[in-house]
Amino acid sequence: MLYLYPPTPADVQQQLAAAVQSRRKALKLSRAALAEKSTVPAPTIKKFETTGQISLRQFILLWQCVDDLRNLAELCNTNTLRDPQSIEEVLRGD
Repeated sequence: MLYLYPPTPADVQQQLAAAVQSRRKALKLSRAALAEKSTVPAPTIKKFETTGQISLRQFILLWQCVDDLRNLAELCNTNTLRDPQSIEEVLRGD
């Protein structure tokens, strides 16, 4: 998604919560089932899905139940991040 302004930390928190919730529903897991599978309490999952607030450790526990942790770890791969080399790359959003 292309933003006119960079997303705020709260925006990113909400996007992460929405991603976990979407994957949970796609896997047909209730919050209680995800809580049992992840060891994250169901009320914490509900709070995360509604507010975006959660500890990093609990987020990782949830993510590993709904997606591959390698996808999350890939965000730390600095080889994929680079500055644009031309104005064309900037305009394309590369």
